[in-house]
Amino acid sequence: MNMSGNSDGKQFRIGDHAVDIIVHGFPGKSVCHGSLGFSTIVLIRHGERIALVDVGSFGQRNLLLSELAARDLTPGDVTDVLLTHSHYDHAINWTMFKDANIVISRTEMDWSVKEPWGLTPVPELYVRELERWPTLRAVSDGEDVFPGITAHLAPGHTPGCLVFVLRGQDRDMVFTGDACKNRAELLSRATDMTYDPAVSNATIEAIWSHWRERDGSVLVPGHDLPMVLENGAPRYLGRREAAIRAWYGEDLNEITVISLLPEHGQGPE
Repeated sequence: MNMSGNSDGKQFRIGDHAVDIIVHGFPGKSVCHGSLGFSTIVLIRHGERIALVDVGSFGQRNLLLSELAARDLTPGDVTDVLLTHSHYDHAINWTMFKDANIVISRTEMDWSVKEPWGLTPVPELYVRELERWPTLRAVSDGEDVFPGITAHLAPGHTPGCLVFVLRGQDRDMVFTGDACKNRAELLSRATDMTYDPAVSNATIEAIWSHWRERDGSVLVPGHDLPMVLENGAPRYLGRREAAIRAWYGEDLNEITVISLLPEHGQGPE
C-alpha cells in the first residue's frame, strides 16, 4: 500500500477525502528567542467542503495564503476550520476564515476566555472574539464535526484539546494537535507542556488506541511529521524541512542558510 499518496509524505487519500499537509510541524523550541510555534496545518477536501485542521500563527499567514493560492484557493473557499486547541500557534489565524464553520471544544472555549491576559499562549482578544463569533461551533466529545471526522476530547496540554479522527474505508487518519506534539511524546508518554502529567499520559494512551485500531492508519502530530506504524513502531512519512535564512554579511546579497535539522536529515527513525 502506498501510505503517503506520493513520496513526500504530504498528500494522502483517506477514503473519499483528499488530505494535504500544507505545513509540517517542527518538534523544537528556540533557545533564546521565545517560541518557534511551527505547528502543523492540514487541508482536507471532501466534495464541496474544504477544511483546515489548525490555522497557525501570525508567522504562518503569508505561507498559508501562498499555499492556498498554489491550490487555486482563497481563504473564502475554506468552509470549515477545525481547531485542536486555542493556543496562538494553532488558532490565531481563524480570522482569515471568518465565514467558515469554526470548530473548537466547548471545554476549551470556556477555559480559554478565563485565562489571565498577557501570561499564557492563549491569544486573549482572539478567543474573546471567537466566543461570540456567529459561525463558532463549540463541540463536545464524540461529535461529528465534518463528513467522516469525529472530535475526541484529549485533555492535558490544555483542558479542552481535541483529537480529530478521519475514518476512511480501509484506514484512518488521527490528528493529535498538541495532545501529542511529537514522536518523543508518543513513545515516552511524557509531555513537555501539561497541567497534569497523569491526564496527558491517559490521553496519549487513548491516541495510541485510535491509531492502532486499523492497520495502515496515519498519525499527524501538532509539531512533527506524519507517521505510520511499522512492526508496532512509528515510522516517519516524508522528510523534514526546516531552515533559517540570515543576513550576517555586509549587504543583502550575502545570505547564510542555517539548517535546523540533524546532520543526516530528519533524525532518528
